[in-house]
Amino acid sequence: MVALKGKHTVTGIEGVSCTVIESGATVERVVFLKDLLSFKGYEVKTEGEKAKDGSPLNTFIIGITDITVNPTVVLYQKKLFRKDGQVVSPAYWYQWPDQWEIPYWQVHH
Repeated sequence: MVALKGKHTVTGIEGVSCTVIESGATVERVVFLKDLLSFKGYEVKTEGEKAKDGSPLNTFIIGITDITVNPTVVLYQKKLFRKDGQVVSPAYWYQWPDQWEIPYWQVHH
């Protein structure tokens, strides 16, 4: 799982320019983020990653079609919400379930 570092990266997924949300994502992570980002109204695109020799990997790149969005900024400005109405915290984003209610500055991972 790639950490959010504030860098805004754009790439082509399925022939569409997309803001990269995460690369190296597992199938479970794709499902989680796609559900979370679709709930916000973003159009989510995914694509399987390939090794340098062209063979498929078991990881995916996740992107959204809104290339003006920086995922780190959206997360820390508290502009993402869960379906239960709670703000998405960094702990929730990274799927640290035992720490969802702890403020991000107190999380020790």
